[in-house]
Amino acid sequence: MAGLFEAGVEIDRPVTEVFAYLADGRNDPDFSPRVQRITRTPDGPTAVGTVFRSTVKDAGMKTAREFQITELDAPGLDVPGRIRWTELSENLVTAEGGYDLAELPGGRTRLRVFNTLTGHGFGRLLVGLALSAARKDAPDFGRRIKAAAEASARRG
Repeated sequence: MAGLFEAGVEIDRPVTEVFAYLADGRNDPDFSPRVQRITRTPDGPTAVGTVFRSTVKDAGMKTAREFQITELDAPGLDVPGRIRWTELSENLVTAEGGYDLAELPGGRTRLRVFNTLTGHGFGRLLVGLALSAARKDAPDFGRRIKAAAEASARRG
């Protein structure tokens, strides 16, 4: 079983800034309290093939996660931005997803974040619970991304 959850939010920052902030997965702990630590391989700017390794805590259990960037299309003049990832780790429930970013008037950004969760083995029994929790949290998740992206611009 697999299922999708998504959230949309408007961010009071230019699309290029929001794209740069989200492309650096090391910022995930700013808006995802489940992410306890995260690293990027190789060093340097994020590109297709970059891998982010993290330790996350879900339902009281710590797991190691490994995501690879599969698409990274920077926004341009009237061109939306896209970031896509796929999970490489072998967990009971894995995610594949991305961000879609569009420029709005006044230097603002429309963001759509989404993930498809897939259960593997015993995880097929758990994915429904994970999906339900993710869908319930999706609006708050979007608001946390908005707050973090806007705060990062103030920190400079």
